[in-house]
Amino acid sequence: MINFIDHINHSGQTEQPSRKKPIYPIKDDLRKYLVKYGREVKLPFAYSDLQKFTYTTPLKDKHGIETAWEKVSYDLHEWKSLRESLIKVYAILKTEGDMSYIDHLDVARIDYCFFGNSKPFRIRIINKFNDNYDHYYIKQADASRVYGLELEHLLSPNRMTYFTNKETLIEEHIPGIPGDVFIADYLNSKQTNQIRLAKEFVKFNERCFVQLLGDMRSYNFVVNIIPDIEDFQYRIRAIDFDQQSYEGRKNLYLPQFFKENQQLVKIVMKHLNHQSIEQYQAEEKTMMTFRLVSSRYRIKELLDMMNDDPISKPEKINELKKSLAEHFYNDQYLKANTMGQLLKTHMKQALLKLLKQVTKTRNRIAD
Repeated sequence: MINFIDHINHSGQTEQPSRKKPIYPIKDDLRKYLVKYGREVKLPFAYSDLQKFTYTTPLKDKHGIETAWEKVSYDLHEWKSLRESLIKVYAILKTEGDMSYIDHLDVARIDYCFFGNSKPFRIRIINKFNDNYDHYYIKQADASRVYGLELEHLLSPNRMTYFTNKETLIEEHIPGIPGDVFIADYLNSKQTNQIRLAKEFVKFNERCFVQLLGDMRSYNFVVNIIPDIEDFQYRIRAIDFDQQSYEGRKNLYLPQFFKENQQLVKIVMKHLNHQSIEQYQAEEKTMMTFRLVSSRYRIKELLDMMNDDPISKPEKINELKKSLAEHFYNDQYLKANTMGQLLKTHMKQALLKLLKQVTKTRNRIAD
């Protein structure tokens, strides 16, 4: 179990992930898995088709500050066929491909982000009758990201909607307040219940570590504010899965060690004692264990495929397995030769004891 006190002992150290992670292709057995579970669908275009834009315009936020996104434009011939295809893909995401609802929809804008590994396009779909809009994303299909999306879908409290088609990945927009915006504009508001937010950050931190999901800096997750009896609850959701089981440094899988998240760490240390932190960590791992039991065959399929998938570099695998073995005093980590093997060992380390308890309880109830 990771101790938040570790952060105080290493307060001068902050983590930075690799500047550039390669795109790893989806291998044949992972493709079969995606087909089996309805993730692979036939699309009317490919990611490369969106790259045929003619020029871009910097996109500014509501304060007039340039963002990492640029609005892209296409020539008229290219735009006509692309526009129709983008609306059809939205229907696949939202209504299982029912095209009877698309006549009142249109593409309001396409944005492109040069920053990031997957070079995403963000598609804004608008309802022509009431101007309400929604977004989805088109990215390069990356095996690391697919594994991350699947693990999030199966082990977290969040359901993920995405599809692949060869080298193209389609993702539904994940709504919420970007973490960096929340920290700047909401964290110290009188309406924010910092104790409940601190609890959620501890759980999010634990979940990322168990799943070996890296690079959860504040702009890579969103915060949902949920009205509750007399107050609010909070849910922190990852939105970037490029760094699934890739980095070699252990602390890159712990959001508490990123300088961008330090304000959240401070409220944890201010409002929670050691016993409370351990309680919330145990709660999160217990819920992950319940989800593991419910989806155990599908998760086993996924981890078996990761076993021999080269989604990281040998030096990073060696670095991570040594640091995890040292941290947990468990030499089983040292036997891993791939990130998939390392993740399987890590999940056993984190959840096996709870898994045995849950299985024993269920068997007793069944008897």
